[in-house]
Amino acid sequence: MKPEVKKRGAMKRVWLVALTSLVVLAGCHSFKKENVQPPTPLAKDFKPTTQVTKLWTTSVGDGAGDSGVRLRPAFADGVLYACSTDGKIAAIDATSGKTLWSKSSRTQGWFGWGDKKRADALYAGGPMVSGDLLVVGTLDGHVYGINAKDGSPRWESVVNSEVISSPVISGNLVIARTQDGRLYGFDSANGERRWVYDQDSVPLLSLRGNGPLLVANGVVFYGNDGGKLVALRLDNGEKLWEQTLASGEGRTEIDRLADADGSILLQGTTLYSAAYHGNVAAFDGPSGRPLWGRPFSTFTSLDISDNAVYGVNDESQVWAFDKSGGADMWKNDALKYRWLTAPAVLGDYVVVGDLEGYVHFLQTGDGALAARERLSKKAIRAQPLVVGDIVYVEDVKGRIGAYRLGGH
Repeated sequence: MKPEVKKRGAMKRVWLVALTSLVVLAGCHSFKKENVQPPTPLAKDFKPTTQVTKLWTTSVGDGAGDSGVRLRPAFADGVLYACSTDGKIAAIDATSGKTLWSKSSRTQGWFGWGDKKRADALYAGGPMVSGDLLVVGTLDGHVYGINAKDGSPRWESVVNSEVISSPVISGNLVIARTQDGRLYGFDSANGERRWVYDQDSVPLLSLRGNGPLLVANGVVFYGNDGGKLVALRLDNGEKLWEQTLASGEGRTEIDRLADADGSILLQGTTLYSAAYHGNVAAFDGPSGRPLWGRPFSTFTSLDISDNAVYGVNDESQVWAFDKSGGADMWKNDALKYRWLTAPAVLGDYVVVGDLEGYVHFLQTGDGALAARERLSKKAIRAQPLVVGDIVYVEDVKGRIGAYRLGGH
């Protein structure tokens, strides 16, 4: 999936499709016309080496639609929570796929006229859940606290820009990130603002998207629009350290685009992260000291297993790196230009979705394709969500599928 690029100034959102180093829009039908590489055809004689069972499918609203955000469900206590940019939010039984409750923020009345207090909530950041608190951000600059048991509202807070990455709930704080480079700390009980971090400058050109925040050991970690890995104190938003993931070098503005748009992973005391036009790297979490790094350009998140780091580069080749030093373990280019999601590790397999609604399972040992399922004919943008032995996948139209390796 080609990353949408945001440009400041006129506050326009544009899709750059002239370069093969960027990805095509979902639903783009003429690759020749757009001057980009067509997706690699799927092998018609493919024979799976492992069995995958689709457990159920369901839908929540229109999903992310044409917003360019990467919506995926959240899981807690046997329940999935999902939302859509057309104002739907729902709780789903993770075992059966049955809807437990569903809420809509649609305006009432003819042709949209009606109660202005019920205007659509353009859900785009999240959801995230902890205990009985469900939190979600919106395209129109709100963060909502919702009762996870029944979907009833608890509080709302207003911010200065879109919230398109998932907020994080940590103790008595909710941390949310906005498209203008700010991070906010809110009281989880009532939504009151406790602090704001506004020291990042957003470049003129950057990817449309924010990688998920990571909160651990009283620290907030994230990758910013300038290609930096940043650590803040959780209690007050004070910066602790930052390190460079991408330097933004090149002759053109596009070449210099450097954005850390994926999640930050933590295993033990080691952080793993990557950036567009940058590196995949490991850092010591407490100090920020670099441990290793190597060139690798990606606009999606990574995932890790006991001995490897997995990533999808900006040409949709799936890579595995040795976790201890970053050496290549394998590369699979059978899905090149199929504009894959971030990888998710499910047991001995790496799971990715593609622009035509297929879900691919690759062996972690050598990257060989092991199985393939099709959720829908719509693009999958969001990283699959692994819970135990089940993986949940969501496409851009809000269709969610649950898959398990082996039989029922």
